[in-house]
Amino acid sequence: MNESQTSNEPQLECRGVSKVLDSGGRPLTVLDGIDLAIAPGELVAILGPSGSGKSTLLGLMAGLDRPTSGSVRLGGRALEALSEDELARLRRRRVGFVFQSFQLLANLTARENVLLPLELCGVPDARARAEATLAEVGLAERVHHYPSQLSGGEQQRVALARAFAPGPDLLLADEPTGNLDAETGARILALLLDMRARSGTTLVLVTHDPQVASRADREVHLAGGRIVRDERREVPA
Repeated sequence: MNESQTSNEPQLECRGVSKVLDSGGRPLTVLDGIDLAIAPGELVAILGPSGSGKSTLLGLMAGLDRPTSGSVRLGGRALEALSEDELARLRRRRVGFVFQSFQLLANLTARENVLLPLELCGVPDARARAEATLAEVGLAERVHHYPSQLSGGEQQRVALARAFAPGPDLLLADEPTGNLDAETGARILALLLDMRARSGTTLVLVTHDPQVASRADREVHLAGGRIVRDERREVPA
């Protein structure tokens, strides 16, 4: 947690967030007045049909795009007020990403893919941490392999190691099992949730799969760029 962030302050907050794009000379409202607060350590699944604004919202949460109106705040800091360099530094220190298409660098080995963000963050003993995290995801024997030499499930394991190794406060996952078969996807999801539980990382997971969403603390449903349902899972007494 950021030192400037109080314990009762949301880890991530959207305040009246809208995103309007130009579509053939006409405005297209992708997101319309999103209000959403996510607590530190919470696991939130964002669901909705194609075109509902799920991935756009995730991009705004990451500071990869800026809202047309409203504010996105990470650890109490308004992302839209930061310069591109400040956003890059904030993402490097505090945000991890897992993508549907893995997004590994093809010319780097598994270890080098995990090592890169650690070196950019100036993490001490970066090589040892990269190897330890790859061992944690079951790839201790594959550290010297390139992405083309790995299966889809193995590539996503490397992506999980890369995301978790720097110790981010927030992890954003966009359909992380979408390119995998059902059995492999289930194993990757179980690994992702286990790593998140042990690290205490706040996780926002975009998915179309109700079975994946059922593992979350909370489900946020989008339709037409708006939140139409926000349900917290019942916690057993």
